[in-house]
Amino acid sequence: MSDRISVAKTYKLYIGGKFPRSESGRVYPVTDTKGKFLANASHASRKDVRDAVSAARKAFGGWSAATAYNRGQVLYRVAEMLEGRREQFVAEVSASEGVAAKKAQSLVDASIDRWVWYAGWTDKIATVLGAANPVAGPYFSFTVPEPTGVVGVLAPQRSSLLGLVSVLAPVLATGSTAVVVSSADRPLPAITLSEVLATSDLPGGVANILTGRASELGSWLASHGDVNALDPTGAEPAARADLAREAAGTVKRVLTVPDAEPDWTADADIARLRRYLEAKTVWHPLGV
Repeated sequence: MSDRISVAKTYKLYIGGKFPRSESGRVYPVTDTKGKFLANASHASRKDVRDAVSAARKAFGGWSAATAYNRGQVLYRVAEMLEGRREQFVAEVSASEGVAAKKAQSLVDASIDRWVWYAGWTDKIATVLGAANPVAGPYFSFTVPEPTGVVGVLAPQRSSLLGLVSVLAPVLATGSTAVVVSSADRPLPAITLSEVLATSDLPGGVANILTGRASELGSWLASHGDVNALDPTGAEPAARADLAREAAGTVKRVLTVPDAEPDWTADADIARLRRYLEAKTVWHPLGV
């Protein structure tokens, strides 16, 4: 019997809850750390970025208006499905990052736990970050945190799953929507995560995942007028000043991130949740 030739996979983008091909028709080969071919990935274009931002904006109203408890339920369902595909994620993280199976298992388990951690914060954000403000007069005043809108996320380049979860989950937990550019050389865990999101209860458009180069796609996210915040983690440090200048044209928030990727295995905190929230203060006269 002759050796069977396997069918090479060509993965698509994830935009608006669907899996379209890049309008450019471009694809690029994905290899493991030893150069072995794994699959082809779509290379997103400027129009794909615009389509993803449009989908995220359209989904923002419903997602931000959902109760915090409901958002937590939806995100917890995503964690359940991550757990169900654990072995696939382990294999992809191992191949993408060149780590042993045991280390990959630890990274995948940490990713699932991190997603659960952020899911648990959805109905606690208002209590911890909101306030009833003391005033001198016949008024009451309170401050509530509200989601900032559409967030462009340049995912970490080295940490293909744990880093990705660490930058995406807090965006969704606050009620914002996301357009994510995955790691260029290690996109397979992000692609599989998009399949998880598509088959979970997450509404289409809440999270959109593009494969391609942050050096190309980041500029279009930074300058897009309908993007409210930008996380430049996956951009080269030398390019971040340019991204900030482009973002200034539409007065969007740009997160300050370290030059080197942080240790994603460190305990999470609420700093990223704070960055995707706007404080709304309400004054109201006391009743007579």
